[in-house]
Amino acid sequence: MSIYSIGLSGLNAAQNALNTTSNNISNVYTPGYNRELVILGEGRGDGGVRVNDIQRQFNQYVASQLNAATSSSSALAAYQGQVSQIDNLLADREAGLAPLMQNFFSSLEDLAGAPSDPAARQGVLGTADTLTAQFRAFDGYLQDMQSGINGQIRDEVTQINNTTEQLATLNREIALARARTGEAPNGLLNQRDQLVAELSERMDVRLNIQDGKTYNISLSNGQPLVAGTNHYRLEAMDAPNDPQRTVLGIRDSSGNLAALPESTVQGGTLGGLMTFRAETLDKTQNQIGQLAVSLAVGFNAQHAKGMDLDGEVGGDFFSTGEPRVYGNARNSSDISVGKAFDPVRIGELAATDYAIRFEEGEPAITRKDDGQAVMLEAGDWDAGSNTLRFGGMTLTFASSPQDGDRFEVQPVRHAAGDLKTEISKLDRIAAAQPANPEDDSAVWEFTGTGDNRNALALQGLQDQMLVADRASLSQAYAGLVSDVGNRTNIVQVNLEARQGLTDQLKAVQQSESGVNLDEEAANLLRYQQFYAANARVIDTASTIFDTILGLRS
Repeated sequence: MSIYSIGLSGLNAAQNALNTTSNNISNVYTPGYNRELVILGEGRGDGGVRVNDIQRQFNQYVASQLNAATSSSSALAAYQGQVSQIDNLLADREAGLAPLMQNFFSSLEDLAGAPSDPAARQGVLGTADTLTAQFRAFDGYLQDMQSGINGQIRDEVTQINNTTEQLATLNREIALARARTGEAPNGLLNQRDQLVAELSERMDVRLNIQDGKTYNISLSNGQPLVAGTNHYRLEAMDAPNDPQRTVLGIRDSSGNLAALPESTVQGGTLGGLMTFRAETLDKTQNQIGQLAVSLAVGFNAQHAKGMDLDGEVGGDFFSTGEPRVYGNARNSSDISVGKAFDPVRIGELAATDYAIRFEEGEPAITRKDDGQAVMLEAGDWDAGSNTLRFGGMTLTFASSPQDGDRFEVQPVRHAAGDLKTEISKLDRIAAAQPANPEDDSAVWEFTGTGDNRNALALQGLQDQMLVADRASLSQAYAGLVSDVGNRTNIVQVNLEARQGLTDQLKAVQQSESGVNLDEEAANLLRYQQFYAANARVIDTASTIFDTILGLRS
């Protein structure tokens, strides 16, 4: 190889190096860009230099770790953003239920001091109306959060589908580019890896690199989202067992839409929202509803033992909604279900939903909060009347459920939203007590307007174990506030720890793949000198050739 060719090879190498350095500098703030490095090698034959590769500084192992950490951080951030709202709502000393329940029972104490005083009676009704209104407001707020999460899930699914479609398109474009040039298209590879990173922020996915080139993306259960140049769309759909709940679905080979288990998605913003809904939002709604039903049933039972100013037996002071039952969309038929709370067994009422599945003519019941089976006693299921009693409820099926039929039961999920004060007339408050209240066969006698014995009994409910026979109303609410507060703190601590790990991995990734302007500026000077030196070699070669030609002439 001549000195001229050697200099020309060096000139070309220097030009490539300068172009690569310029590209790095230009993309210093481009998301997902990975620094490029010119790999030089000795030229073939008698010398010179050649560009072996323009190598993308990308570490798949670090990228996978960073994506996993980002997915966890995004999930915790979404969870923390939602749970903090409930924590602030419940812990508010002015807007919370605790002071309103205290005011209500204090008004009953005032009524016991003056049972015939219209002002005292008005105080009871006023505080009762305020308390029930706050229960309804709490339920409305939580229900708005449920609706908001449904909307966010739909938005996330739209973005996920757009991303997986782009990934499938990039798989095809990268394969075509490799086939045309035989080299890796760094720009397209950067775009593809950036899309994987963005997808990881939205949900936890599994990446499988086929033949070291093609990206295949799947969910944790193996359900594919991207397979080569094909992509599979997720759909936001109503849950088969609860039409008010949005879940993920995917179409099978026959085109039928099937719901995916909610546990399929754990990470990313989508996973964080769904985990928050399952762990905290549903539980909080159920606990608020349990409080409302326990208050209504317990207070009504005691109120019915008293007499009002007209000598009449006390009627229901509060009313609340009935349990809700949803038949699965794949049931053999649409069976209507009558449902009611069982005052005799109200102590069994729990803050959870239930799943019922019929097998061999018998119901199998599972708690949704802990997955434990509910054991039925003799007589709890009456196949003759299709009546099922459990958990403080009575369910009556209009016809016999068939084997495989499933039902979702929400005993108290929406009970707080239906809590109301049924008494509006002052004289209907049963503050007095019959002369012989323990004898059902005895004739009840009105003992006078000054009788306050039932008012005292009503006021004493404040300290009785009305909630699942384990806690008073104030204790149950305090436990709810504490539980949400502890969960908020745990999520916050986990978020900070996970965010710290994410930042460390991001720093590692940037140290290898990120553009350092100082380093690139130094490379510019180096490659400029490289270019100038090779230009000087060519100039020298030209001078030598001119001299030789001059001698011959």
